[in-house]
Amino acid sequence: MFQTVELPLWALVLLIGFATVTFASHFLFPSVRWFFRRRVERAVRKLNERLQRPIEPFKLARRYDMIQRLIYDPEVSRAIVDHAKAQGVPENVAFARARGYAREIVPSFSASVYFGLAIRVAKWVSEALYRVRLGHFDDDALSGIDRDATVVFVMNHRSNMDYVLVTWLAAERSALSYAVGEWARVWPLSRLIKAMGAYFIRRRERDDLYRRVLARYVGMATDGGVTQAVFPEGGLSLTGAPQPPKHGLIKYIVEEREPQARDVVFVPVALNYDRVFEDRLLIAAGENGGRKFPARISVIARFVVWQAYLKLRGRYHRHGHAAVSFGAPMSLRAFQADHPAADARGLTRALMARIRAEVPVLPVPLVARGLLSADRPLDHDALTVEVGRMIDGLSKAEHYLPLEDPEEATRFGVQILQGRGLIEDRGGSLAVVEAERPILAYYAASIAHLFRARSGV
Repeated sequence: MFQTVELPLWALVLLIGFATVTFASHFLFPSVRWFFRRRVERAVRKLNERLQRPIEPFKLARRYDMIQRLIYDPEVSRAIVDHAKAQGVPENVAFARARGYAREIVPSFSASVYFGLAIRVAKWVSEALYRVRLGHFDDDALSGIDRDATVVFVMNHRSNMDYVLVTWLAAERSALSYAVGEWARVWPLSRLIKAMGAYFIRRRERDDLYRRVLARYVGMATDGGVTQAVFPEGGLSLTGAPQPPKHGLIKYIVEEREPQARDVVFVPVALNYDRVFEDRLLIAAGENGGRKFPARISVIARFVVWQAYLKLRGRYHRHGHAAVSFGAPMSLRAFQADHPAADARGLTRALMARIRAEVPVLPVPLVARGLLSADRPLDHDALTVEVGRMIDGLSKAEHYLPLEDPEEATRFGVQILQGRGLIEDRGGSLAVVEAERPILAYYAASIAHLFRARSGV
């Protein structure tokens, strides 16, 4: 028993390594996890005291637990059996596929990352790039939403900056859970986005099993009171105008709820910009009849380097205004009571109509519309008169313009469009550069529906 045993050095190192890992996994790691878990819980309790809508326990649950709960959901289990029969594969293969979908969808929310890092970065980026303005905003109506209801922000989708802007502006109310597309699945961006509570969706996935897993996750999150943000258009607008809505996620929110679950309150949110950084890519995709954007990380890197260079040279200017307006909240129970025959499509159309009515009116879209409507060069005074006429035709109670003075709005819009080389001065008159006409049409389209609504066209 007390005899000396000789071991090679590599075997001794291996033995000590296994012993260390065993000790750490059984004694050290659980204690460390418990210590940090307690600290996180205390931090979340303090955070919830200042949030109008506290972070629900569902959002704070461990990701592993949520994945297990999702894949063992009765509806998902039935979908696994159906998938195995339809594809002619063993049920354990179908189960593994469903588990892979669940791992891809379920986020790993971190309150410290969201409120400690993401909000600060979102605010800094937004204010560095734009003059951010809050348009129509009824604080009493938003504060009066039932605290037990699940809040869903429904928004038009102009730019990937939408995520950044609304995340920051809604920070005092709650943490938002976004549905993000395939563009965000690139490492390490994917880890950060999951830590912010977003969940990935495959917009073109036709697999019934995938759709059932996604639907059940959305239903669980809704029943759990998670504040969500949804883009009914399903993707970025290729024309600049609000697009016909798709009802996929809203259908899941409505139909996957428990029958007697908490109410859902939808808050319409409308965004508009004096400059959308993806405008040329979106227009090119629309002209090609697809939704493939040939963006490269090198393009983004060149843009960042150029902006930094302008900043160092003292020549940097922000890219105009970015404005966000919040419409009147819509209760799902109230809507269903008033429209008993309406389905998720009817609800989505009603929400999109409210979003369209709240789109902020900004200088660049106004000037672009004025020049395109005239279809001839205009001097500054004539353009100012046209901009003033359009402003007078809009109700201040419903629409937001950061520069109410037509002279100032015209000057600002012209400055941005000239700076981008989209319009030019021809002997004292402002004319559209023909090659850039689609860009002006893109911005004019963002507010065109407001004038059609008033004229009845």
